[in-house]
Amino acid sequence: MPLRFELDPEATPELLDSVCALWADVSNAGGAVGFVPPVAKDDIRPDLLKHLAAMTEGRTRLLIGRDEDGAVAATAFFTFNAHRLMRHWCWLYTVMVHPSHQGKGHGRALMAAAEDAARDMDGIRGIRLTCRGGTGADRFYEACGYKEVGRAPGAIRVADDDFRDDVTMWLPLN
Repeated sequence: MPLRFELDPEATPELLDSVCALWADVSNAGGAVGFVPPVAKDDIRPDLLKHLAAMTEGRTRLLIGRDEDGAVAATAFFTFNAHRLMRHWCWLYTVMVHPSHQGKGHGRALMAAAEDAARDMDGIRGIRLTCRGGTGADRFYEACGYKEVGRAPGAIRVADDDFRDDVTMWLPLN
């Protein structure tokens, strides 16, 4: 079953708890979404609350994908630039598909839904994102049409002796 995508869902306590649980599940499955396993929902909640505050202020928008049961199975957060010379593009953060839904094309569907949503946003002409090197995410994003435009070697430290590249990707929308 395909996911059903929704931009700017109502930020109910149930939705926020579902996104928090998704984030923890993705992190604990090895997903490169800002945490290193093991992680609990309580570890993630402060970051989610920062996203929520930015959503309330209109600086961030949330895209979710629901499975056939209505459960949140995928997310991506759009963040807008405050700098007047960079308001024509947005960041895409915390791109996640629940581990139980991976390998079914839902990641590509999420990226296509994010591209469609960004195209409908007034004045947005590109999407920028970063990903952790060594995970294969850069190849996934390239398959979705993004181009690598920068790489900071060893900029991400996931353990005392494990440094990864911070890879910047770009998708023009014009």
